[in-house]
Amino acid sequence: MNIIVGKNFQEFRVANANFIAVDIGASSGRLLLGKWNGSQFDLEELWRFPNESVSVNGHMHWDVLRLWHEIKQGLLHYRKTYDEPLAGISVDTWGVDFGLLDKAGNLMGNPYHYRDHRTNGLVEKGFGYLSKADTYAVTGIQFMQINTIYQLLSMVESKHPQLEQAHTLLMMPDLFHYWLSGEKCVEYTDASTSQMLVA
Repeated sequence: MNIIVGKNFQEFRVANANFIAVDIGASSGRLLLGKWNGSQFDLEELWRFPNESVSVNGHMHWDVLRLWHEIKQGLLHYRKTYDEPLAGISVDTWGVDFGLLDKAGNLMGNPYHYRDHRTNGLVEKGFGYLSKADTYAVTGIQFMQINTIYQLLSMVESKHPQLEQAHTLLMMPDLFHYWLSGEKCVEYTDASTSQMLVA
């Protein structure tokens, strides 16, 4: 597939460069290679893998270590196939879900799946902390029980032990960015799915 890009990107100073986009959805993931030749991108699928949830003690989780393994396998495949170094890599996943890191930067457990039942009925309960009108005025997004704010509320309500030790929250794509780069940050558009971002 060829993608013709707009004028702004054509000012990119590198004549030839390779980029990888990691695209992980609810049931599968893939690594896409974008080859920039100075005027257009040529896209090809480099690696594909399943994304299956796991159930532990009656709760649904993402198999985040398997996903990380597959990302690394895709990168190894790139290295074996192409001589050119990568100019960049980025990860895109679904919204709302997150990983908690301790003070040392270690993941504190497999992230919960947005379809887990732990947030059932918590939207209305959340209005006891901040009214519906005020929540919407601040965040401007749709009320859904899968939103990060209600996942965290479920942890508060159940006195989940991870909250005592948690130091950093990273949305799912940013967890992978952290493992790839060592840098902790949250990308703005994904943060908006948390219903905790001031819009």
